[in-house]
Amino acid sequence: MIGFVGLGNMGGPMAARLVAAGHDLCVYDVVPAARERFAGSAALAATVTGVSTADTVLLMLPDSAVVERVLLGDGLLDRLRPGTLLVDMSSSDPGRTRSLARVAGERGVTLVDAPVSGGVAAARDGTLTIMVGGPGAALAELRPIFDALGSRVVHAGEVVGAGHAVKALNNLMSAAHLMVASEALLAGQAFGLDPRVMLDIVNASSGRSGSTETKWPRFVLPGTYDSGFGLRLMLKDMGIALGLQEATGTPSAVSAAALAAWAAAAEALPPDADHTEVAAWLAARMKTDERGSGPC
Repeated sequence: MIGFVGLGNMGGPMAARLVAAGHDLCVYDVVPAARERFAGSAALAATVTGVSTADTVLLMLPDSAVVERVLLGDGLLDRLRPGTLLVDMSSSDPGRTRSLARVAGERGVTLVDAPVSGGVAAARDGTLTIMVGGPGAALAELRPIFDALGSRVVHAGEVVGAGHAVKALNNLMSAAHLMVASEALLAGQAFGLDPRVMLDIVNASSGRSGSTETKWPRFVLPGTYDSGFGLRLMLKDMGIALGLQEATGTPSAVSAAALAAWAAAAEALPPDADHTEVAAWLAARMKTDERGSGPC
């Protein structure tokens, strides 16, 4: 039996993939409607501790604070049996993950971190990249679960927190790519270039990135801004990554500037804004600047 906690934009499709692969699930989400979608296909836990009888428990939650609240505040960790594999697939702070792993180990529970990349579409298709931090033996035991969720499973390191560290650094790079790509494409558009033509050229050239290959064509140009990954979640991951850079003495001037720009976007946009809306925010700023640049 697999326990699955967190059935949101990412967790819901991931749990559905596990059900489709034939795994027995016991699911929980704080939103009743989210877990009711699994009525008839999985056992529904009335409280988060209801998943504690599972041999393996997966968490797909917004951040370390929620993970800690579920495990410590709500008492899930105290209810898990010794020998349970606890897998944090959230985008969490690696330092806090290591602290939780020590507490879990004192109870005979093995905590592994396994954040993912690929977005909602990959969660639905089972093509996520999964970055695993923790003992190789635990990864071997979890492989049948991960194979139902992702097309690429990478052992980031034997040390717990390795997966969360690389995920945060990956999202820092992704966010910086999207910001600078949006600035460049908007500049080209203002010059009179067709953004689709620019993307065709860039994606066959050295300036290409996931932002030019996927985010702009799928979410920005159509104006849907519905990648399924929130702007504030991206900002949170960027903060984690910048903290890692500062803790290791790594130069981070460009990273800090990117974080400041994203923080400004987050302040201006609605709380539920998708991270791809940063392009719309930049476009709106351009129009505001144009209106304010006329003669006195």
